[in-house]
Amino acid sequence: MKEAGAQCEERVKNTQGGISFADLVWKPVVVIEMKKRGADLSKHYSQAFTYWTRLVPDRPRYAVLCNFDEFWIYDFETQLDTPVDKVVLSELPQRFGPLNFLYEQSVAPIFGNHQESVTRQAADKLSQCFNSLIARKIDQSLAQRFVLQMLMALFAQDIGLLEKYFVTALLDECKSPKDSYDLLGGLFEAMNTKGGHSGGRYKGVSYFNGGLFAEPARIERNAAERTLLKEAAQFKWSAVRPEIFGTIFNTRSVRPSATPRARTSQAPWTS
Repeated sequence: MKEAGAQCEERVKNTQGGISFADLVWKPVVVIEMKKRGADLSKHYSQAFTYWTRLVPDRPRYAVLCNFDEFWIYDFETQLDTPVDKVVLSELPQRFGPLNFLYEQSVAPIFGNHQESVTRQAADKLSQCFNSLIARKIDQSLAQRFVLQMLMALFAQDIGLLEKYFVTALLDECKSPKDSYDLLGGLFEAMNTKGGHSGGRYKGVSYFNGGLFAEPARIERNAAERTLLKEAAQFKWSAVRPEIFGTIFNTRSVRPSATPRARTSQAPWTS
């Protein structure tokens, strides 16, 4: 890497006005910080981030923390607070994709926890479904309401507000347009029922306040749309970033008036 322009023990001004030494800096690609074996890398994030903020001009896009057992990889252009991937040293021969940016050729890295990438892919499936509904002359406000309710149901399933795989199982049962009208529409209705259902297939589904399900969206969906929804359900929705979902939809046909907010004690999704 030295032949490519990387510098070891790069001098960097620290927050106290003194000088620190970054283990390796390769502008504008990566800053790498090595720690002793077994070190808790979460405790060294702030050091890597500080180096990144001060390595101007040509600030590196990526940061790597390593403790000789695993690599924590950050992409500071898209995801500041959490690693886009973690790679165990023993897995590196098979899982080198997250470090593709180290190659001389321009090879896009492949991350397992890249929240923006996951969000964009998930948004693409739902927006394709929306566009299909519009092409079939479904009322736009109804189609938009369905997309937002579906988004919330998938997110709730993955973070434990709905039973694990509950929505996925419903989608698998949707074999016809009528099935999807009844099963998904029934779920949205249950999510709008105060006190929940006392029996039946939606027993145990919590009430979601805030008005998102005030008008449950019932639509018959064709085979292509059902496939898109099943594909959307395969994403790791706990890695989806609700705060950027609206921005992504605004670049497509869907323009929601509100994006579901993160769960807080002040604004809970469920009662």
